[in-house]
Amino acid sequence: MKFENLRVVVTGASRQFGRSLAIGFAHLGAEVYVSARTVEAAERTHTEVMGSARDRIHAFGCDLSRPAEIRDFARRVAERTDRVDLLVNNGARWLDGLQLDDASDDQIVETIESTAGGTVLMVKHFLPLLRSSGRPDIVNMVAVRGDDDGTGSPAHEAFYAAKSAQAGFAEILSRRLRPSGIRVFSLYPPNFSTSDPRSTEWEATGSGRPTAEEKLTTQALFECVVYAVEQPRDCFIRSFHFEPR
Repeated sequence: MKFENLRVVVTGASRQFGRSLAIGFAHLGAEVYVSARTVEAAERTHTEVMGSARDRIHAFGCDLSRPAEIRDFARRVAERTDRVDLLVNNGARWLDGLQLDDASDDQIVETIESTAGGTVLMVKHFLPLLRSSGRPDIVNMVAVRGDDDGTGSPAHEAFYAAKSAQAGFAEILSRRLRPSGIRVFSLYPPNFSTSDPRSTEWEATGSGRPTAEEKLTTQALFECVVYAVEQPRDCFIRSFHFEPR
């Protein structure tokens, strides 16, 4: 019960890294409020958790491209808890395609709105709950940004634009919230293994340090977040950057 009494919000928690974060923190004792584009998708993460940790995961539907749904998500979480200690902005609308005209206008706008706009609005509407915490942290899963050369990535240019905006927001947010004691840090991993915390693959990674032939693992990224959250409050870690393997 390493994080008993910690209150955590995770967006994009129906699969891959978001789900792993939610399950990992629940098993460490935290109360975790997870969102996905639909409540049914978020509920899948809840039902997949084993043992007593299942009771510590609370599922919500929230489309990050819709401001009204973000406001409603924050309101519903506030009905269950008087604070949020950790907000993880993991949700993003993936868009692939190596040519700009591969995507429709609506797809491009939705990608930017959900990824960049969604991150900004999540912080805005959860700030009151974060300010009520004695240990508030914000984590942004940026991964790629505009100055990435895009080697080996199938991401569309609009996705890069959205991630670059998200990174810029995280930088200014970190400086402006620091005096109030709210820490902001971002993760910039390359492609990584998306092993599940329920699987033998997760357990087999042991300390989370891959060999020279393996990709960075989900467990290693989770442990980076745990490490940052555990640091004394006067320790500000703005970002984790990982070299591609």
